Amino acid sequence: MRSTRLVVLPCLASLLLAGLASAQSIREERVDPYSFQPENDAVAVDAATVDIAQIFEDLDPVAREWYQHVMTLSNPWFEGRAPGSDGIERAAEYIEYWFRRHGLDPAFPAADGAGDDWTSYRQFMELPGGRPRITRSEMAIEGRELESGRDFAVLGNAGSADLTAPLAFVGYAIEDGPDGYSSFGDDDESLDGRIAVVFRYEPLDDEGRSRFSSRRFSRHASIPEKMAAIADRGAAGIVLVNPPGALFGKDGLEDGPSGRFGPGLDIPVVQVVPEVAERMLVAAGADGDLMAWRRRADEGGHGVVPIGDDAVVSLATAIDGGMNRTANIGGVLAGRGDLADEWIVIGGHYDHVGFGDFGAMPSNRGRLHPGADDDASGTSGVILLSKLLAEAYENAGDDANLRSVLFMTFTGEESGLNGSRYYVEHPTLPAGSINAMLNLDMIGRLRSDTLAVGGVRSAWDMLERITPDFEASGLEIVADPNGRGPSDHASFYGAGIPVLFFFTGTHDVYHRPGDHGWTVNPRGAAKVIDLVEAIAMRFASDPDKLQFGDKPRDVAARPAAPAGPDPNDRGYAPVRLGIRPGMGGGDSFGVKVEGVSPGTSAADGGILEGDVIVAWGGEDLIDVMDMVGRLRNHKPGDVVKMIVLRDGKEVELEITMKASEKNVER
Repeated sequence: MRSTRLVVLPCLASLLLAGLASAQSIREERVDPYSFQPENDAVAVDAATVDIAQIFEDLDPVAREWYQHVMTLSNPWFEGRAPGSDGIERAAEYIEYWFRRHGLDPAFPAADGAGDDWTSYRQFMELPGGRPRITRSEMAIEGRELESGRDFAVLGNAGSADLTAPLAFVGYAIEDGPDGYSSFGDDDESLDGRIAVVFRYEPLDDEGRSRFSSRRFSRHASIPEKMAAIADRGAAGIVLVNPPGALFGKDGLEDGPSGRFGPGLDIPVVQVVPEVAERMLVAAGADGDLMAWRRRADEGGHGVVPIGDDAVVSLATAIDGGMNRTANIGGVLAGRGDLADEWIVIGGHYDHVGFGDFGAMPSNRGRLHPGADDDASGTSGVILLSKLLAEAYENAGDDANLRSVLFMTFTGEESGLNGSRYYVEHPTLPAGSINAMLNLDMIGRLRSDTLAVGGVRSAWDMLERITPDFEASGLEIVADPNGRGPSDHASFYGAGIPVLFFFTGTHDVYHRPGDHGWTVNPRGAAKVIDLVEAIAMRFASDPDKLQFGDKPRDVAARPAAPAGPDPNDRGYAPVRLGIRPGMGGGDSFGVKVEGVSPGTSAADGGILEGDVIVAWGGEDLIDVMDMVGRLRNHKPGDVVKMIVLRDGKEVELEITMKASEKNVER
């Protein structure tokens, strides 16, 4: 048995030892959740060995138990807790177990809708855009099996079928490109009974650049449009391959389930590596030089090219999914006395981004994102608070008046506050009965004892009420008056409910694979949890209910809050574009506009619903994450030249940036 005396990285020791000194102060100012990042304490750490057992013995019980929950929820077994995954289901079971163990009652009616009694800890919902599950993935050339994931990948919009068929070449499968370009001959060309071999992207020049666009690829590279054109001609299956020599082309295969290029089809759809494509062509009796086929496709006009009549390729695919069935997890601590019919909600989201299929840097897609700070830290805080408040309620006198508490962990936060929004739209409690909602999101990285608390002016005199708790905490509080922001409290604030948002700041592994459990600060988290417990008990027992809004109903408004950048919009930026962005399809770069808000920068500048923004300030706009980064670098009054695709044409617009407003759109 190895000794527990191990050498620990200084950063871990620093995090475990950080926060010993306190600086009691309160600053009221706006907080940008993307840039708020307190500096580390200058804690001297001995480079000698550290006794791990002693460290945890020295932690108080709250810190120790919280850390155990964080390490569990961020374990790879939970697969990054993406909605629809097996991992998030395990996390849901874990949270429900602890709610039961702490004596909480179920918070929701039965999942089957039978009766109104609350008998379930789960509020189920289905979210669009789920990661399909590929249940069958087989491919063979002349009976010789290929290896899934190495030689080919079934794409997420494939249908379920089993067939062996001959091939046909369709080039880039572009029906109507610039200057009369088309991959097809006439409209009645048929692919009946054949597997279509199609190139990704669009016609290339000798350098491998697009012939249609100076910005990587144009809208004609859209894979959904290619596949629709092929399916409309009666193809039995589709084989996609990257053309050789594409300068901006991707290498390797797509991750099958996330490669959902457009609506689901009824036929098999696979991507193969170039070497397999050449083997297919040779097996069908054709030239195996893929570059020669690319040059033919670059010129267009070749039409459907049948490749032999022998059935040489076999495909067998089956897909299950496309929607995510997931659930909020909730438990009830019953109140008592005159306040029992009023409520406090304490919540945090338990989902994360899984393997980076969404909400992650493109370079990190396919890699596990543990999500320790975001938001195993807040989920663990909710679990601990359910225990601490249950004990406090049990110890309260029989004549105590206490509001009931709904503890909730939300799903789907990372994809747009879906879980909390669903609850607000399908509530089990009247909005008027909720005194306040306390949200814990990323409470695991306390540095310099500095904590941001948002929403302190979401109710009249809220800051004044909780100032004693702030002062007693020994923390330096950055008190943000704003009740909106990029986390679940915003859904409740939008329903007219006072909120508080507890947040220790962003860091260099935010939404990255490095957000591991050993990078958090247990002592700091315990201080945050102690503060939340104190405020929760205050809100639960104070007979005077909070009044939503920044002024009382019967007196003049208070002085205006300090000026500062508004982080409310979903771009987390001082400016707001004012669009509702959609997801791009296939290889079309840019951001699709699914909606435009009146009176915003986008509306005033002429951006329309259905446009695709492809260039920003003279540079390609890659995707929504790219847009968010650009918004953060602008200030009100900046004029940005943008290019949008509209009805197949490029339109140049000048957009004057306006300051962010209190909303949740970009």
